[in-house]
Amino acid sequence: MATRSADDKDRPSAGATGQQLIDRWRAGAVEHAYWSFGTDQLVQQLETSTSGLLSVDAATRLAKFGRNALTQRSSGSAFAVFVRQFRSPLVLILVFAAVVSVFVGEGHEAAIIGAIVLASCVLSFTQEYGASRAMEVLQQRISRKTTVLRDGFERSVDVETIVPGDVVCLSAGNLIPVDGVILESRDFNVSESVLTGETFPVVKSAGQSAPDAGIAQRTNAVFTGTSVRSGTAKVLAVATGTQTEFASIAEALKRRIPETEFARGIRMFGYLMTEIMLVIVVLVFFANVTLERPLIESLLFSLALAVGLTPELLPAIISVTLARGARTMAASGVIVRRLDAIENLGSMDLLCTDKTGTLTEGVIHLDGSFDVEGNPSNEVLLWARLNATLQTGLKNPLDEAITTAQPGQEDLSHFTKIDEIPYDFVRKRLSVAVRDEAREQTLITKGAIQNVLDACSFVQGPHGLKSLDLSEREAVDEKFRRWSAQGYRVLGLAIRRFRNKAGFSRDDETEMAFAGFLLFLDPPKEGVRETLSALVDRGIGVKVISGDNRYVAAHLADAVGLRSDRIMTGEDLSKLTKNGLLAGVRKTDLFVEIDPNQKERIVEALRRSGHVVGYLGDGINDAPALHEADIGISVDTAVDVAREAADIILLKRDLGVLVKGVDDGRRTFANTMKYISITTSANFGNMISMAAASLYLPFLPLLAKQILLNNFLADIPALAIASDNVDPDQLRRPRHWDIHFVRRFMISFGLVSSLFDFLTFAFLLYVVHAGASTFQTGWFVESLLTQLLILLVIRTRKTFWTSRPSRLLAALALTVGGIAIAIPYTPVANWLAMVPLPLPVLLGLLAITATYVLVSELTKHWLFDRGNGSRRGRENPHRDRATSKSVRLAG
Repeated sequence: MATRSADDKDRPSAGATGQQLIDRWRAGAVEHAYWSFGTDQLVQQLETSTSGLLSVDAATRLAKFGRNALTQRSSGSAFAVFVRQFRSPLVLILVFAAVVSVFVGEGHEAAIIGAIVLASCVLSFTQEYGASRAMEVLQQRISRKTTVLRDGFERSVDVETIVPGDVVCLSAGNLIPVDGVILESRDFNVSESVLTGETFPVVKSAGQSAPDAGIAQRTNAVFTGTSVRSGTAKVLAVATGTQTEFASIAEALKRRIPETEFARGIRMFGYLMTEIMLVIVVLVFFANVTLERPLIESLLFSLALAVGLTPELLPAIISVTLARGARTMAASGVIVRRLDAIENLGSMDLLCTDKTGTLTEGVIHLDGSFDVEGNPSNEVLLWARLNATLQTGLKNPLDEAITTAQPGQEDLSHFTKIDEIPYDFVRKRLSVAVRDEAREQTLITKGAIQNVLDACSFVQGPHGLKSLDLSEREAVDEKFRRWSAQGYRVLGLAIRRFRNKAGFSRDDETEMAFAGFLLFLDPPKEGVRETLSALVDRGIGVKVISGDNRYVAAHLADAVGLRSDRIMTGEDLSKLTKNGLLAGVRKTDLFVEIDPNQKERIVEALRRSGHVVGYLGDGINDAPALHEADIGISVDTAVDVAREAADIILLKRDLGVLVKGVDDGRRTFANTMKYISITTSANFGNMISMAAASLYLPFLPLLAKQILLNNFLADIPALAIASDNVDPDQLRRPRHWDIHFVRRFMISFGLVSSLFDFLTFAFLLYVVHAGASTFQTGWFVESLLTQLLILLVIRTRKTFWTSRPSRLLAALALTVGGIAIAIPYTPVANWLAMVPLPLPVLLGLLAITATYVLVSELTKHWLFDRGNGSRRGRENPHRDRATSKSVRLAG
């Protein structure tokens, strides 16, 4: 381990740190108005130093303070998940019914009900626990890192392991992980909109603020959840986790997050099923009591109807389907940060993206350095390399391209860095001041052509300086347009000489001499034309939103097969009203020379025009648009603020990976809707039939234990829906939740199911002349077989025998079907009050079941053909936001 530096001499050892520090914290010595303290006083109270903690001290504090997270990690133990299964109201009702049965002397009835309840809970537990463990593994793959000073050196650590007393190193793009005070900074600007609502970044620097200063007035402090827009800083961590300002308002912020379209649909579906269930249960119970049926038997029958009607495995089915979808997407290189984002990804019909790395290779290389006259220049390359190598702010591919171009050709050892003026998105320039062996100081500035020219009054030509007049500007602009039209990204470079200047600031970026051009090439990605075509085939349009100039963007669009004639520049956009932009975005494919706030305006306008918008970005200036989009998409190498704003993380910046993710999202949504459609249509019809039959027959059509067993067996194949095959035609267009269609689906198939139930009743009563036990056994078999077969019918929009289910689904359906037929002939039949069925009766029931399948197939085609047209006409272009982008909880 490293030896202690001079700054460490007053730092206590690990053993002296623990309880004393925690006691001081609890006493409020550090927590209260820490922003008003001097740096030395605060360092002393936190028992740390400006060079950070030792690793052993940090480990001790982590054990005392806990992890730096808004909510501490739950154990998520298997036992806790298992116990949670018994909190369901339906399960509690059945447990109550079993207890009542024991008290009235129906011990074997209670045993059967208890066994079925336990089996259902175990089934649900295995699915939910497996899904939660899978999601934990996926989340660990995208855990956030930050840089701190430990043992006197900069180290990358997990954000959750930061403790009070750590010194955190921040730069542009970082999401701030702690509340703390600034020890030192350089052009440090922080966006605090998540806490204060202020749109523009605020300048932060070391110092002291008044004890009663509000968050917005604490100019020497930074806070969890805010983000660095520009510059660098070292921050002393004072508060972490639940002690932060963000944690104190996080719960209120979360309460304001609107639910997703999918979650809202599930909630409305739950209301629908509850209303139907209550009406049926109450009516059936009182009707049976009125007919002088046994009270306990009538109660159990009514409660069993409630359970039979309710898709009690729906939460488990949704969890396992989404978790499996997330695992599948992860295998394809797409990490899901929020499970409900899977449905949003499948619903996306418009993708907005930058061009670098998605439409292009993303491996930018420096193609040339030229002087103001357009001639190759090694001097310009030297200045560019000094600027790119010595800057310590935001890392970017352009600087990497400069530093790796023709390595070793230029000797930089004769230069010493004096100062730096970091890049920001207003100036769009980066400056570095250096001193050579002759003690001459040079300020080297590079950036966007127009922004560099704005800082220039001269031109550095082959024969010395001359004034930057209109003709010189036009010459520079002509070269810029010509190179840009050839697909090059062009930066400008300028210099200014100084003598014995102590420090540099933005004010020194004046009266500079324009020295030359840097040309970068990022060719179109191989296969991107085919990928864009695949997105179009799936009903997803693509629009490019870029800060690059119109010439480069148009050249690339032509190369990859996008329209290049429908362009809107940032200048054009700034002149449009809200309604004007709404009309303009519909007929624009390329948005160029766009600033960060304009990206957000574009996405907002596209959403208002009726699109479900995905936005792909990885930079600081992409965060507002990622928040605004229905589905924010970033990459694993993105800056912190972009990753935290995103719903989906691509492990590889490739639209081909995104295409697979869209397919997986649509496949997950399709399989979730399969279960809802299957269980509601079959259960609704069966329960209506059973309720009606109970009023007509002199005995109950099915006993409570038979209903529960029927429902349990029917749910087993449904668990395999998560892995079911999905027809290609269901992946070709965006999918949306439609509660109206679900209701119509349930009623249509429920009526068909009830029709054949009544046909079964007639067959058993008037053809077979069945008694109570034979009738109950026959209908148990027929009801279970129809539920299994309707699963195979409804799972596809094609004719069911032309669409192959997954092997697991088919195997489970066949196995349960065999069990249904075999139960009456087994020893357990007596326990279930069943009797063996004569062969003619069994064959008659199979014939009714086969006819039911054919009629259901015809009903399916009629319903889908009719539903497609009505659903298209009813879609609301002003749907509520699919996701909340107002808040991302940090840490």
